[in-house]
Amino acid sequence: MTRDTDVVVVGGGQAGLAASYHLRRQGGLDFVVLDADPAPGGSWQHMWDSLHLFSPAEHSSLPGRLMPAQAGETYPDAGHVVDYLTDYEKRYDLPVQHGTRVDAVRRDAGRLQVEADTGTWRARAVISATGSWSRPFLPAVPGREVFTGRQLHTVNYRSPADFAGQHVIVVGGGNSGAQIAADLALDSRVEVTWVTQRPPRFLADDIDGRALFDVATARRRALEQGRSDTGGVASLGDIVAVPPVRQARDAGLLKASPMFVRLEGDGVVWADGIRAEADAVVWCTGFRPALSHLAPLGLRGTRGHIPTAGTRAVDEPRLHLLGYGDWTGPASATLIGGGRPARDAAREIADLLASR
Repeated sequence: MTRDTDVVVVGGGQAGLAASYHLRRQGGLDFVVLDADPAPGGSWQHMWDSLHLFSPAEHSSLPGRLMPAQAGETYPDAGHVVDYLTDYEKRYDLPVQHGTRVDAVRRDAGRLQVEADTGTWRARAVISATGSWSRPFLPAVPGREVFTGRQLHTVNYRSPADFAGQHVIVVGGGNSGAQIAADLALDSRVEVTWVTQRPPRFLADDIDGRALFDVATARRRALEQGRSDTGGVASLGDIVAVPPVRQARDAGLLKASPMFVRLEGDGVVWADGIRAEADAVVWCTGFRPALSHLAPLGLRGTRGHIPTAGTRAVDEPRLHLLGYGDWTGPASATLIGGGRPARDAAREIADLLASR
C-alpha cells in the first residue's frame, strides 16, 4: 500500500521527536514518524545498566517539555530518559509508528518515496533522524578473526556481572570507553585493561553537559559571525569525568595502556612484544551515521557524510538530516542540543512546501 503525506520523519528517537514537535507547531502539515524500535525511547532503551546523563534533568530536555528530576539522582539514568521520551511522545500525541523499518528513500516524480517494511510513503519532504547507534564501528585490527574469547561493541555491553572472574580489555579513549572501563574496574570480580590510541584527555571535574552545551553554542555563534573557530568541546578534552569515572580514576583503577597491535587466539600483543591473555574485548570504538536508507539518492560525500547547509541536504532540498553530530547542528546529537536544528528544519520545510 502506498500513502501520501507532506513529511516523513525517519527515526523516533530524541531527534525525531524534536522534529515532530516543531512540525506540529508549524500547523497544517501532515506528517508521520517511522521508527524501527518496537517501543518508545530511541537508543536510550539499549544502553548499559549504569549509564547516566552528563547533565541534570532540567538541562537535558527536548523542546516544549522539561525533563522532570529523577528522585535521588542528580544525573538521571537511561531508564529515566526512556520514561521521559515515552511521556513526551504521548503528551504531544506524535504520530509515531513503532516497529517500522525504513529500507530506502528514492526520488519519485516530484516526491520522495519512502519504502518501509510496512508499506510505502510518498512525501513532499523527508527528515532523516536515524542517529548512529544501529551502526557500530569495529576497527580492522589484525587477529580479530582468530581471537577465541568474546568480542562485543558498546551496543552489546550491559554490566560487569556478565564478566565475573574474567579479564576484559576495553578499547577506546572516549566517554563510552572510560565509563565502561570504570564500570568494570569498580567491580572486584573483574580484571580490566583499558587501552587507548592516545593518552586519555579528561575534562575538568566541574565540567558537565551544561558547560559542554554552552561551549558548543559559543562555537556555533563564533562561526556564524565569521570569527575564529574556538575548537568547541574537542578543545577541552575527550572524557567527561562523571562520578564513576572520577571514582575509578582517583582510586588508581583507570590507567590507560597504549593500543595493542594485534589479537591472538587467547589474548592481545603490544608493539614491544608484551602479551596478555584475555577472556573478552569490548570495542568502545564509536559509530558511523546510519544512512543506508538514503543510498538510492546518491548524496554521500567525504567521510560518509551527506553535505548539508544547516540541516538541509545540499543536493536534495527536500531532505533534512538531524542528530548526526556537529555537521547537522552543534550538539545536535544531544537531548538539549537537538531542539534548535529541529526547529530550523521544520521551518525550512514549511516554507519549501508553501512555495510549491
